[in-house]
Parts: sequence; C-alpha cells; structure tokens
Amino acid sequence: MHRGRERRDAGADVLEGLARRAAEGDRSALEHLLEGDYDRLLAVCRRVLRHEDDALDAAQNALVSIATCITGFDRRSRYLTWSYRIAVNASIDELRRRSRRPVLLGVSPPPEEGSLETGADGAAVVTDRLAVEWALSELPEEQRVALVLRHVFDLTYDGIAVVTGVPVGTVRSRIARGRLGIATLLRPEGAQSDGAPRRRRPFREQVRR
Repeated sequence: MHRGRERRDAGADVLEGLARRAAEGDRSALEHLLEGDYDRLLAVCRRVLRHEDDALDAAQNALVSIATCITGFDRRSRYLTWSYRIAVNASIDELRRRSRRPVLLGVSPPPEEGSLETGADGAAVVTDRLAVEWALSELPEEQRVALVLRHVFDLTYDGIAVVTGVPVGTVRSRIARGRLGIATLLRPEGAQSDGAPRRRRPFREQVRR
C-alpha cells in the first residue's frame, strides 16, 4: 500500500516538473505532460460524466485547455490541482451540452436484489458497485463532482474548493448532501429475515473497487 502511494507521489512529482518546464515554453515538456496526464484526466471526466463518449470528448477538451493556458500557469501552484479544475470544468461543460441534446442519455436503475448471485462474494461486490454507480449518477452535478473528487481522487476539502471554485464550507455541505443522497437511494425497502436492516459496504470502499 505504501509502495503504491510512493509510486503515485513520484508520478505526481514528474508531472509537476514537466508542467513548470512547459510553462516556461518547453514544447517537448508540454508534449510529455499531455501524454503522461491523459489517463488521469480521462478518469476524472469518466467519474463526473458517467458516459464514455462524453468523457473522451471532455478529456480532449481538457488537454486543449491545458496546452492553451499552460504559459499562464502559476508555477507557485500545484499542477495537479490546476489540471483537476480544468478537467472538472470540461466535464461540466459537457454535461451542459448533453442537457441540450434532444435525446436524453438514460441511466439504468440499480440491479434488483437477487438479479445476481449475491451469495458469492464477487457477485455481491459487482451488485454493490453497480448500485452505487447508479446512485452517484442520480445526484445533482455539484454533489457528484464533490464526492468523486473526495472519495475517488483523495482531494482534501481545501483542494476541492480550489478545483470547483467554491468555499470550503460549500464543499463540506455538498459532500454531506451527496452522502445522504447516496444513502437514501440505496436504502433497502425492507429488512432482513431477522429484522436487522441490510447493510452495504461503505461508499468509499465501493466506488474505489
């Protein structure tokens, strides 16, 4: 686990160095930065948009924005936070374009209990994951973005505030409301045979599997 975090930290350091060189006009550094950071930006867009084609479009738009604006990047800031904000904004723009389309992109409801063999651990995990993915897609845009940045990408509340451009108190409120929304959407209608309420895995554990 520590080794995985060390590798992520090392990768982040590489991106930070490339960003500073690119901001100084190094075209080769910019090319390596865009290539090396694409997968992370795409992951952000996927989590926000929940639709592959839209996420690909948003990620491409984010890359264009980074390439266009990199010379204005404040080298005293962290590139990762700056680029998160660009990716989130590109995703939000894509959400707004999607809302103007004549045909809405539907989202399937969560699988019903028993639709998979939940007695098997692997199937139970899949069922939980699908349910959470559906519930997340049902949340308002600002709550979904805040939850994804916090629970999937491990940003601090301060970091999320910088990325989304709102006060930290607003971030806390959005995350709290989002967690409540997830819990409400996933609340079982009944109880187990022994009368105890059915319990799901914690939200963070499910979305990161």
